[in-house]
Amino acid sequence: MAVRNRFGKWALSWPPLLYLVLFFLIPSLIMVVAAFRQPGDYGGLAPMYYLEEGKVVWDLTLDNFRRLVDEPLYIELFIKSAGYAGITTLACLLMAYPLAWLIARSGKKYRDLMLLLVILPFWSNFLIRIYAWMIILGPQSAFTKALNLVVTSLGFEPVRLLFTPFAVIVGLVYVHLPFMVLPLYANLEKHDMSLLDAAQDLGASAWQRFWRITWPLSLPGVFAGSALVFIPALGMFAIPDILGGTDSIMIGNLIKQQILDTRDWPFGSVLSIMLTGGVLAIAALGAFVARKGKARG
Repeated sequence: MAVRNRFGKWALSWPPLLYLVLFFLIPSLIMVVAAFRQPGDYGGLAPMYYLEEGKVVWDLTLDNFRRLVDEPLYIELFIKSAGYAGITTLACLLMAYPLAWLIARSGKKYRDLMLLLVILPFWSNFLIRIYAWMIILGPQSAFTKALNLVVTSLGFEPVRLLFTPFAVIVGLVYVHLPFMVLPLYANLEKHDMSLLDAAQDLGASAWQRFWRITWPLSLPGVFAGSALVFIPALGMFAIPDILGGTDSIMIGNLIKQQILDTRDWPFGSVLSIMLTGGVLAIAALGAFVARKGKARG
């Protein structure tokens, strides 16, 4: 029986472990090694070593990391990308929380319908949905014309929506909003409503019931949703490419440019390492804050 249980554990754990090693660990190690190599004459990577007088000479360098430190533009771009991701996360939280609460407190019939509407955008192609926002925010769209009619009637200059940071934020929020709604719903749906009834019987106002009971209990869902939104939004490149202008590029766009356009794979790897390290640091900080909050509770 012990041998069978041990075999069952290995059979369950090995496939996902093998998947992580093949598609995450090995590519990450290749990226780290590439960061210390020289760019090739025609792009890509130069040979890692060469022979000189019968001896192997390793052609490795730290110049790519020095370039990252010497030019503050790249750090500023990372900070700007983190700002975009932070605004997106906050906007998603403000929009998703009441929606998730409404879904969690609705009857089963309407709850299933609303959950279907939340996940319905996933049924269509990602790029088609983003290109649809180009039509909505375009200068000739009904939405933009109506908005500019109101703006000009108030004495202001007409506004441009497409190819602006505003368009990038709108696209990021639209794409990532379901990733905030679903964890919040999964958490809020499990809350014991008798706690709110008891607090009301003791004289607590609606705001006090929310702040003292609902909000602390929903923090695991808030942290999970924030991670699911912030991390992919930080490295997003398709939305800034399509909806943003030259002033709206993010760190993902720069990595894509270095890898695909200029074919400077070593520096692109350095930027990827910086992005990965930043994401891990932010995730560790979030886990630390969540652990502290749970300990206080």
